[in-house]
Amino acid sequence: MKMDGKTVLITGSTDGVGRYVAAKLAAAGAKILIHGRDKERAASLVDEIRDQGHDVPIFYQADLASLAGARQLAEAVTAEHKRLDVFISNAGIGSRSLGSERRTSADGHELRFAVNYLSGFLLAYLLLPLLKAAAPSRIVNVASLGQHPLDFDDVMLTKGYTGTRAYAQSKLAQIMFTIDLAQELKSSGVTVNALHPATYMNTTMVREGGIAPISTVEQGGEAILHLAEGDDVAGKSGLFFNGMRQSQANPQAYDEAARKRLRALSLELTGLSAA
Repeated sequence: MKMDGKTVLITGSTDGVGRYVAAKLAAAGAKILIHGRDKERAASLVDEIRDQGHDVPIFYQADLASLAGARQLAEAVTAEHKRLDVFISNAGIGSRSLGSERRTSADGHELRFAVNYLSGFLLAYLLLPLLKAAAPSRIVNVASLGQHPLDFDDVMLTKGYTGTRAYAQSKLAQIMFTIDLAQELKSSGVTVNALHPATYMNTTMVREGGIAPISTVEQGGEAILHLAEGDDVAGKSGLFFNGMRQSQANPQAYDEAARKRLRALSLELTGLSAA
């Protein structure tokens, strides 16, 4: 896909791998919609892209720890744009971010499940009219190899909580959603894929968790860019990639009954009506 003139929204793009992807796509001629919570980080990215002579990106500030924040972001983008060629759902909280204790979102949901999965679920549906208007268009869900099956009797992990399990559960939920949404969007011209970009990239999230980086932001960024613009994945949908290569997710991702339960729960929690 040639990115010149395309409109791309990247959540969590003021830092880390999202920032790298935003700068690269801007250099390729795309109109970039950046998102984050920190105005100063956003301003520095806007300046960086402007100074390189590219289209000045538009910054949308929103806190995806609340469903209202996700709705606010979707409403702002929809009000100002008639089409969206690529939506990269990248915002997230790591397994060790904000300490080891269980936290909840503004809506009372387990925080990692809320930020890493539910807000992206809601955003994807609210942005679908713009994505369909731009078809062929793409959704890229930035997930992880770290995956843990959902316990539907305790999705919010009120018992036996660990940040690692919460993170891994939220990432598997993203992949399960990717498969379902791909089936729903067949023949629409909108594709949706998920990926593990790279292992322990040198990002703020990883460093804050006290983890020694293994991969570079560039490695992860190029894997995301592959799904966003690669010609070899045009028309491919509902897949999980490990870096550049198609891979297999946790078996629960391919359990239709589990995905159906997750979809019903997600529609209920986000207030969306069943499609």
